[in-house]
Amino acid sequence: MARIDPLRNMRFRLEIDGIQQAGFSEIAIGETTTDAIDYREGDQATHVRKLPGLAKFGNITLKWGVTDSVELYNWHKLILAGQIKQNRKTVAIVVIDEAGDNKARFVVSEAWPAKYDPSDLNAKGNEVFIEVLELVNEGIERVQ
Repeated sequence: MARIDPLRNMRFRLEIDGIQQAGFSEIAIGETTTDAIDYREGDQATHVRKLPGLAKFGNITLKWGVTDSVELYNWHKLILAGQIKQNRKTVAIVVIDEAGDNKARFVVSEAWPAKYDPSDLNAKGNEVFIEVLELVNEGIERVQ
């Protein structure tokens, strides 16, 4: 039987509807949870049943080194202007193996930026200037 090694978390790319930007240093995928609802009918024994409640999808956090591209910032600016409905996007996070083949794909639906954070500047430092964009969403699904 062939050996199947786990994928490494260092090779990935991001696809956002209409926005092509590379060079993300980190992507944090929020967790998906389903609330459990306790339910007991009056004629049942003294234990409760668990029913599924609301599904909740965690935020996606993107980090990248600042360049002269302002596409993602402009997306956030449209949201600040109240244009959320027409600016929700589908986001795909693709994990790549050592050979460069797509191996895992997470599709995030109805995403929009809720938080933008440029990192601090320090004249005594030598770190890369990092931007952070946090995306809220209405679904995260692994499709591959």
